[in-house]
Amino acid sequence: MSGETTVRVGVLSLHNSKETKAILNAVEALGHEPVWLRRENTSVEIRDGELVLEPDVDVIANRLLLSKTEYPDELLGLVNMFASIVPTLNRPMSVLRATHKFAAAVRLAEEGIRVPDAILALSTERLNELCEPYGSEAVYKTAIGTHGGGTWKVDLNAPISSRVGKRQAFVQQLIEQGEDGPHSDLRVYVVGDSVIGGMIRSAPEEEWRTNVALGGDVSAAGDVLTDEVARIALDAADAIGLDYAGVDLIRNEEDWYVLEVNPTAGFKGFFEATGHSPAPHIARAAIETAGGSVDEDRVVDLTATLDDAVPSCKPTTGRRELSEQPTIGYTTEVVVSGTTGSATVVAKSDTGASRTSIDTGIAADVGAGPIRRTSRIRSGSSKSSRTRPVVDIVVGIAGNHYTVSANIEDRSHMENPVLLGRDILEHYQVDISKRVGEEDTTIEE
Repeated sequence: MSGETTVRVGVLSLHNSKETKAILNAVEALGHEPVWLRRENTSVEIRDGELVLEPDVDVIANRLLLSKTEYPDELLGLVNMFASIVPTLNRPMSVLRATHKFAAAVRLAEEGIRVPDAILALSTERLNELCEPYGSEAVYKTAIGTHGGGTWKVDLNAPISSRVGKRQAFVQQLIEQGEDGPHSDLRVYVVGDSVIGGMIRSAPEEEWRTNVALGGDVSAAGDVLTDEVARIALDAADAIGLDYAGVDLIRNEEDWYVLEVNPTAGFKGFFEATGHSPAPHIARAAIETAGGSVDEDRVVDLTATLDDAVPSCKPTTGRRELSEQPTIGYTTEVVVSGTTGSATVVAKSDTGASRTSIDTGIAADVGAGPIRRTSRIRSGSSKSSRTRPVVDIVVGIAGNHYTVSANIEDRSHMENPVLLGRDILEHYQVDISKRVGEEDTTIEE
């Protein structure tokens, strides 16, 4: 790098993901300067009519997770502001289009890219009226979701709701793959005008969704990743306007369909399947966008390792990191949503329970299901055990939405119809002194 300009690459990420760390480490390994843009160290100042971003960077790689945040519009505003100051990969409006699954499908269809037929209607009545051509079974999705959350296979003989909690939902054609083997799809990772590789994702037993976060198996795409498939993936990412993306495709007996274009696709499963990390390619794209250069052989060498160790550039957090985790009480008001409706109830927090549980009556009212599997529960000192059905539900807490696999049980004799387990409580601190309905009697000095 002697005599060449060192590029300061900012990775905009408010979370501690392996992907963020891997990109930052790859920037450093390629001889440039990584900067982690986080809450602790980032500010924008209007100074004499000029915009000043601190820390000072030459380019930004956007890794904000809009689908997981309580206020996506606020984050969009932030990154839009940053993008007006510094060249940004995965610009905010492209990420917004990709994050809203139906908006992404509309854009792909406009560009002549094959997607499954789908219906989004703003009213429940209209949605059910339009579902007749789809037969008895279809895919039902929230417009915004991640890791397979907010996705169900539904029986269209029963009515479904146009919304799941506060999120718009839509119906999508179920692409039939035949009876042989588990349900599977193909993820192709694209950076710029290059295909980094592809992996086949196969659904785990008793599951039809292929997401790695849900236990899906992964393997290298091999001969499945043809020139045709690579071209479809590149065209899909370009249509959405993304500089890097994981493009999910599925095939029936005749054609390939694009299911989603993910702007923050994970690296772990992809690396496990292919032996290649996308991080050095994203780092190179950012460096070259800012006018820097890299050694191509070095990029290839770095792809053989997924270096997700904590980067040296991570800003210090002091004691604020824990306090930034929101607090909920021993009891808290939640919104439970399924495929037919929602219910607002008071839930109890139980850090000793691994999984959230909901009452059978509530589950029936909101259309929780279908049953994914059963779990075996042993109570207390008893040697006997019983089974409970497990279904997917969406739980909303103060604007945050979590899709979890919850136990269904008769809680009619209990005060709280919902018990929050660690699958949700991991995102919060629990203040056992707080109860719903109790006034705060704290006196400020």
